[in-house]
Amino acid sequence: MIPRITVIGSINMDLVTKTNRVPQRGETVLGESFYTIPGGKGANQAVAAARLGARVEFIGCVGDDAFGHELKENLQNEGIKVDYIETIPHTSSGIASITLSDGENSIVVVPGANYFLTPEIVEKNETVIAESNILLLQLEIPINSVVKAVSLAKKHNVKVILNPAPIQKLPTGMVELIDYFTPNEHEKELLFSSLEIKTKEKESLQRKCIVTQGARGVTIFQEKEIQIEGYKMKAVDTTGAGDTFNGALAYSLSIGKNLEEACRFANAAAAISVTKLGAQSGMPYRKDIEKFLESDF
Repeated sequence: MIPRITVIGSINMDLVTKTNRVPQRGETVLGESFYTIPGGKGANQAVAAARLGARVEFIGCVGDDAFGHELKENLQNEGIKVDYIETIPHTSSGIASITLSDGENSIVVVPGANYFLTPEIVEKNETVIAESNILLLQLEIPINSVVKAVSLAKKHNVKVILNPAPIQKLPTGMVELIDYFTPNEHEKELLFSSLEIKTKEKESLQRKCIVTQGARGVTIFQEKEIQIEGYKMKAVDTTGAGDTFNGALAYSLSIGKNLEEACRFANAAAAISVTKLGAQSGMPYRKDIEKFLESDF
């Protein structure tokens, strides 16, 4: 059976500048190269899951501009169903301005049409959510739309993964409705320190956290803490590594792997992804991950 994953989230065009070093305040430096590459956390995670063999349906918004057309076409070419992506008139598509230096990145996101993804758009696609094995969410769309999506998923007993990025305050009671949170170390710290949640909710959140740590691997917090070792790769571009992890995690869980197995698989996918330029271009296919896991890495 082919797993069904619904992704609700952002679609951006990444404007990538590669340079020897990031400029200081008020400084101009010469760049080495410039690329426009499809991205956005939602779209990236959808591509990662689709390349592994999932049936992926996407709910989101693009602008009525050249980027919007190109972004939808890119998802369609990846085998992702785009029937539920709305084009917003007189609005630009979301973009991310990325400066890449020594394999690391700094990013400025302009949401554009992504912020027109309303709870009403989510609700009219309730059937799509209900027929999913897993609902995958991030926080680059309005929080009230995320809340609506989570409530619909719970109504239909669909598991929910929330990648809490960019970090923001979660509404009271939302923690209990989500099955897995996938913050990185910095996001986990902010999630616990800045959110006004009760002690009981913090305990629940702790058990649901899957914390990504780059080359050091992943930490799972269940009945006990489990550390899954990472892989030391020669990084070309780390953009999208976390998104690759999330898409692969959703796929692995949807085909019945237990959490530890799913995290090992997703960790390998993320490791492979950093070896190429661009968030989506480095995302592996299932055969790539299986070969990687069979190697001596």
